[in-house]
Amino acid sequence: MNNMLELLSPAGDFESLEYVLQYGADAVYVGSKGFGMRAGAKNFDFDDLKKAVMLAHEIGKKIYLTANTLPYTDEIEMFPEFIRNVAECDVDAVICADIGVLSLVKKYAPNVDIHISTQAGIVNHVTANAFYEMGANRIVLAREVPISDIYKIREKIPDDMQIEAFVHGAMCMSFSGRCLLSQYMVGRDANRGQCAQPCRWKYYVVEEKRLNQPFELEETDKGTYIFNAKDLCMINHLEQLKDAGVNSFKIEGRAKSSYYSAIITNAYRIALDCVKEGKPLSQWVSDEVFTVSHRNYCTGFYFNHPDACQYYENSGYIRKYDFIGTVDFSDGEYIHITQRNYFEKGEVLEIIQPQKPPLEIKIEELLTPDMQNINVARHPMQKLLIKSELNIPANSILRRKVS
Repeated sequence: MNNMLELLSPAGDFESLEYVLQYGADAVYVGSKGFGMRAGAKNFDFDDLKKAVMLAHEIGKKIYLTANTLPYTDEIEMFPEFIRNVAECDVDAVICADIGVLSLVKKYAPNVDIHISTQAGIVNHVTANAFYEMGANRIVLAREVPISDIYKIREKIPDDMQIEAFVHGAMCMSFSGRCLLSQYMVGRDANRGQCAQPCRWKYYVVEEKRLNQPFELEETDKGTYIFNAKDLCMINHLEQLKDAGVNSFKIEGRAKSSYYSAIITNAYRIALDCVKEGKPLSQWVSDEVFTVSHRNYCTGFYFNHPDACQYYENSGYIRKYDFIGTVDFSDGEYIHITQRNYFEKGEVLEIIQPQKPPLEIKIEELLTPDMQNINVARHPMQKLLIKSELNIPANSILRRKVS
């Protein structure tokens, strides 16, 4: 059995890439300007992709490129040139769902590993083995697969075939993301990375002759939001996934902010290291997943109770912290920061550093780069100085608890 344990994080742009690498990702999956499932993310052109691969490889990390849309005929004809350019960027793997795309990756980028996307809906060992015979060395399991079935799949696939599974992030109400709702309602094809997320919208029921009398679908003992899914969170169950045979632990969120990606990567880095070392997980690490904007959490289909995950009272996000800024560097007298959100002198903020518990700091003195004292920071991306002798590394995060 393959004993590799990898933390795989998302990056929708170069800033997110830098943060997740610093905060503990072993590998990062990114999208290009075409053929990926997150058209709304900024994504990477080929120059950016080359830089991303170089940055990752310098520190022993990997870059995987998503090419998991289902291309039509005119699109597939452009894929050979696309994948040749991808191969020249030296990416470590391509994530695909379509068997035609798989065949073209083998033909035009034979030295690039092939990972089969969750979009392929793999729920059994026969399908996994079929993809292995086609040339894939990793499967990303459908999110609907329970842990009990992961054990069975692991036992019946080759030892050198890797299993990747989602451990955190948004979940689709449709099987393995195979949804036509967005395309039907607004002409945006979810299978091309353009999902408008109509499953998160508020719906009403009307009778055809009483259109002026809508009835809201609400959470009661008689009804509920019928489409909306909670977010997945498996931070307290990584050991069970490891024991079942999972090799790569995947965080969802290429459309998320660098703040979100860094905080979640940091928490799962510590949690996965605890699994490797046989140590208990500190409560503050589990609590970190609640400090980013999220929906109510659940454990998905892993424990065979999807009814606890698919239906709840609203589609809104929960936010308990504000992202205040990032640290540029410390000089022993001041912490130099780039501000992202409004804050004031006298406030108590938290500093988040890679693989360390949150550190509180009170803003006793706040200055501009020309050493002018100010009481309020109100301009996003402004450079500021906080009086402190603390040695805080670059790219540490400043946040404030929402009262």
